[in-house]
Amino acid sequence: ALARTDAPLLTDYGSTRGGLALRRLLLARLAEDAIEASLDQLMLTGSGTQGTDLVCRFLLRPGDTVLVDDPCYFNFRALLRAHQAKIIGVPYTPSGPDVARFEQILGTERPRLYITNSALHNPTGATLSLQTAHRLLTAAAAHDLTIIEDDIFGDFEPERSPRLAALDGLNRVIRVGSFSKTLSASVRCGYIAGRADWIEHLVDLQVATSFGGPSPVATEIIAKVLAGGSYRKHMDELRQKLTRTRRDVARKLQAIGIEPWLMPRGGFFLWCRLTGGQDATQVARAALEDNVVLAPGNVFSVSQTASHSMRFNVAQMNDPLVWDVLRRALKKHARHNGA
Repeated sequence: ALARTDAPLLTDYGSTRGGLALRRLLLARLAEDAIEASLDQLMLTGSGTQGTDLVCRFLLRPGDTVLVDDPCYFNFRALLRAHQAKIIGVPYTPSGPDVARFEQILGTERPRLYITNSALHNPTGATLSLQTAHRLLTAAAAHDLTIIEDDIFGDFEPERSPRLAALDGLNRVIRVGSFSKTLSASVRCGYIAGRADWIEHLVDLQVATSFGGPSPVATEIIAKVLAGGSYRKHMDELRQKLTRTRRDVARKLQAIGIEPWLMPRGGFFLWCRLTGGQDATQVARAALEDNVVLAPGNVFSVSQTASHSMRFNVAQMNDPLVWDVLRRALKKHARHNGA
C-alpha cells in the first residue's frame, strides 16, 4: 500500500517532528494512560534510544550527575558514559527504587536527571507502585530533578500500572517510547513526549544531529498498523503467549538451581539468582565457549553487587541447546569452585 502512495512519502526526508498520522495516534494512546498532551508536546525519533540520547544532549553537560536504577538497562550506562556524566545507582525493589535512598541521593548528590522504566522494569521485570511514584515525584519537585520515563515495555502489561508522566502531567517527566519490542526492531521509530518548549529545542537538536526525524516509510507503516486495530489483537495474543512462556521458563530455571527474583506481571524478562552461589559472569563466560550469550547481573549493576544474578529473555529460551549449554556452564563453574 505504501509503495503505491504519493512520491514524497517515498523520496523526501519528512517532517522535522515526524509523521502527523502517527503523532495523532500516539496522542490518543497517551490519553489512555491519562496523559493529556498536544501535538506540540510530541515528536518522533529514529528510535527510543535516540530519544533518550537527544534528551541527554539537551539537558546534560560533562560532569553532571545522573541517577539510574541499580540494576538498570545496561545501555543507559553506556549512553551516559558517552555524555561524560557521573552515574549513581539507587537500589531497585519490587515496587520501584528504594525511596529512602532515592531521597538521600537527591539531597546529597543533586542529580540533574533520573532515567527509569516505570512498567516492567529492565532487567528486573518489576512495576512501580502508586505510593512509590508519588514519593518519587514529591522528591523530584523538591530537588528540581528531571525524569526520563522509558515506557518501551508498557504495552506488555495486562493492565496499565501508574505512570510518572501521567501523575506529573509532563512537567518534569519526559516520556520516551518506541515499537521495536512490540512490532519490529527493523522498523525503527521512537517518540518523545514532554514540555512544548523542550520539544521545540529537541526537534532542532534532532535536525542538527540527524537531519530530521525517522523514516517517513517507517512511521507510516506503524501508523497503518495502529490505526487498523490489528495491533491490539497482536498484543493480546503476545501477552498470553508470554505469560505461558514465563511460567514454563521459570519452572525449568528453578529445576536447575536458578530462582526468579519475582514473577513479572508481563514482558519477557526474568531477573534471577543463581542459588548455588556461582558467579554469573563466570557462568556466562563458560556458556560463551559454546556460542551462547547470557546476561550476567553485573552488566546491569552500577555498584557491581549483582554477581549472583542473571537476566533471562524467555522469548529466546525455546532452543534445547540453550538449556544444555546453561546446565553445562553451571556444572563447570560448580566443579571449578569445588562444589
